[in-house]
Amino acid sequence: MNRINILLIVLSLGLTSCKNDKKETKTDPTTETATTEKFVVKPEATSVKWTAYKTTDKKAVGGQFNVLNFENKTGSTPQEALNNLSFSIPVSSLFTKDESRDAKLKASFFGAMLDTEFLKGTIKNDNNKYVASITMNGVTNDLPLDVTITEERRVSMKGTMLLKDWDALGALEVLSKACFDLHKGTDGVSKTWEDVAIEVNTFLRKG
Repeated sequence: MNRINILLIVLSLGLTSCKNDKKETKTDPTTETATTEKFVVKPEATSVKWTAYKTTDKKAVGGQFNVLNFENKTGSTPQEALNNLSFSIPVSSLFTKDESRDAKLKASFFGAMLDTEFLKGTIKNDNNKYVASITMNGVTNDLPLDVTITEERRVSMKGTMLLKDWDALGALEVLSKACFDLHKGTDGVSKTWEDVAIEVNTFLRKG
């Protein structure tokens, strides 16, 4: 066998070896394990605001609760993180930027109810239909919520509470008497409405 043939055989073996090495080191992307993403709801990123109404013109009076208690809730989806989130709100944390109004709401409204040291509840999600099961005045009832979750993981939950559903019209009457003159409109009629708008906002952190 001449030198040229020997050289060709050596080169062929070398090329074959390189091709085999490349095939062996090739990875299949389908075998890679994806990292499971977690979403976390935290109390410090959550706010609870409410809007009540007075006068026949239905003038809005806004406020909030400065304290919301719950343990960090985690889920593999935003919906899972929010589902079965139990919370409690101290009535003492009510805040409207008006100390006189705050005192009347605590004494004449919540003070006329049963078991009002805390408002308690649980957010429930069933096929993307949300409710907040709230206990107030010794009564537990569901508050339907309209929930919006943005791509930035910001969550808005809105609902309208009818006080009669929590047997709270008696407490509303006590408040109306305490604020009789303050709830008069231009027509001279004093009115306090029984519907209260609730808005909860939070931010889902990645855990």
